[in-house]
Amino acid sequence: MFGSIGLPELLVVLFVATLLVWPAARICRKAGYSAWLGVAIIVPLANILLLWFLALSEWPSRKADA
Repeated sequence: MFGSIGLPELLVVLFVATLLVWPAARICRKAGYSAWLGVAIIVPLANILLLWFLALSEWPSRKADA
């Protein structure tokens, strides 16, 4: 139906995923959560939930500062 995915398409997908996952993982890590939580940024609906979770939750790293 869609044909095969070639190397250029695969490289574009990996590049875009890196552009999204790397900063999301850094934010999660700075917030005191696992960096692996940043992988949720590439999953539809999970990315919105991740942003809301980070915006509304108490960050463990902030608790350590107090």
